[in-house]
Amino acid sequence: MNTAVVGMIVGMALGFAGYFGGFGAFLLVAALGAVGFVAGRFLEGDLELGDFFRPRDERRR
Repeated sequence: MNTAVVGMIVGMALGFAGYFGGFGAFLLVAALGAVGFVAGRFLEGDLELGDFFRPRDERRR
C-alpha cells in the first residue's frame, strides 16, 4: 500500500473520530496513531531507541 492510500485512510479515520466523537476523540486518535507509527517504525528496524535520547549534533559534547 503506498503512502497516499495510507494517508487517505488516516485522514478518514481522523475525520470520523472528529465528527462522531468531537475534538477530544480527534486528538486521542491522532495521538494513538502517532504512537502506533513510532512503534511500527521501531519494530521494522527503521528507528533505534537511542535515536530519542542521543543529541542530534554529536559535536556539541
